[in-house]
Amino acid sequence: MTELNPNRREFLRAGAASLAAAALLHNAWGETTGFPESEPFPELVEITIGELQAQMKAGKVTSRRLVEMYLERINQIDTKTRSVLELNPDALSIADQLDKERRKGKVRSPLHGIPILIKDNIETADKMMTTAGSLALVGAPAPEQDAFIVQRLRKAGAVIIGKTNLSEWANFRGNRSISGWSGRGGQTNNPYFLDQNPCGSSSGSGVAVSANLAVVAVGTETNGSIICPAVTNGVVGIKPTLGLVSRTGIIPIAHTQDTAGPMARSVTDAAILFGALIGRDKNDSITAEGEKKAAKDYTKFLDPEGLRGARLGVVMQFTTRPELKSYYQTYLDALRDAGATLIDITFTPDYSKIATDRTDVLLFEFKTDLNKYLPGRGAKYKTLEDLIKFNEENKDKELQKFGQELFVQAQAKGELSDKAYLDALSRIKKATREDGIDAVMAKDNLDALVGPTSGAAWSIAAVAGYPSITVPLGLRDVPASTNAQGAAVPASIQATGMLFFGAAWSEPKLIKYAYAFEQKTKARVTPQFLPTFPKLQ
Repeated sequence: MTELNPNRREFLRAGAASLAAAALLHNAWGETTGFPESEPFPELVEITIGELQAQMKAGKVTSRRLVEMYLERINQIDTKTRSVLELNPDALSIADQLDKERRKGKVRSPLHGIPILIKDNIETADKMMTTAGSLALVGAPAPEQDAFIVQRLRKAGAVIIGKTNLSEWANFRGNRSISGWSGRGGQTNNPYFLDQNPCGSSSGSGVAVSANLAVVAVGTETNGSIICPAVTNGVVGIKPTLGLVSRTGIIPIAHTQDTAGPMARSVTDAAILFGALIGRDKNDSITAEGEKKAAKDYTKFLDPEGLRGARLGVVMQFTTRPELKSYYQTYLDALRDAGATLIDITFTPDYSKIATDRTDVLLFEFKTDLNKYLPGRGAKYKTLEDLIKFNEENKDKELQKFGQELFVQAQAKGELSDKAYLDALSRIKKATREDGIDAVMAKDNLDALVGPTSGAAWSIAAVAGYPSITVPLGLRDVPASTNAQGAAVPASIQATGMLFFGAAWSEPKLIKYAYAFEQKTKARVTPQFLPTFPKLQ
């Protein structure tokens, strides 16, 4: 593993110390020994759903008190991270009702009374807005009903305390974008180093969970929008198989790839939230197949010995730098030590050749799906063409950081019956499914695939509509280098992760392997909200 200099080692030790202190505080609710005085309610740092439920069951805390505590953490800490876009004014009254149910002996699920956050492209029929970060939807009428997954969360007893910022329009507006920035919410900041990229588009959800502003959050993904902010901000993210989680009431990009999914600090909490999101939605026909394939309880797959006997294909072909390969070798060894058999695999399709096809499919679907979605919101702007005009008329606010080239390109596309769209869709699905994930898994009789959490790997799973899970590995020291164009790239520190992905509907296996790996490594580091990373001495 890459050796860290003293400054970086100290940062990691500080993170480990925070984890240790948090563990002590979990056993003595309300004590604050070992944490900075400036951090409100440090007993919430790294706490889990199970621990919160135990405290509520014992009568040591109520849902209302938890909401108050998390709101205060958001009030004080999120001035640095800017991950929460809006707070739910009804959160305390909802918590009161759930506390009343608990006193009567009714506990709906493991999420009963748990404060959570959701991304601001997920509709809520309440006093909060749903804007995808765009000023064009600020002030639009509230949806007539909650998104299907919000209905599921409320039924489970979760308290939605607010909505998180995102890369505007889920990072599908300009050729060049800034992750975590929206016209409405401004810039979300990485909790490890506040001047660093938080990745997107579910930036706010990933940052908020990592910063302990909520125990879990919901993100959405079309291509990397859960996995990238999860790895970058040091949390667990699950991108489900397309069809397990309803898309109804979520502002769309592309129906052949869009899905919501959980973000959490542990695989256990991600599995709990994941189960709550899943259900058959009569308004989203693909969930009928998902209902047949879904497990009733994903926590039953949390086996610390789950890697024993597993056959895993190792995906290293997209990791070319020797020092990075060396870094990950330690974690591959951990998989072997836990009982997994590792087989090196190679994807044979040249994915660079379908890059244009991938973008074209998104452009076609974005125009069609958004033009179908917008009229139902009752907003002033009812078409993609309207939004393009709005952005131009408000360029000082909306286009100050980057443009809207993707909007314009999408507007120029035709209907989904066009041969160009159908052929591109066929090519990318064949390359990522039959010739991609399905082929390499069948060749060596594999249970799943594993490798560094990187864009090439998560993109294959995303385009295929297949599941993936990233598990945090802490922080890696990245030496100075040069890029492909010969420009200098300064030294940095980056959060890293291990990605588990595989065939459609393989979430039970992936959760089992990810959990066993997490228990073996326990590598997550608690953020310290440093202004920037320590410079080389």
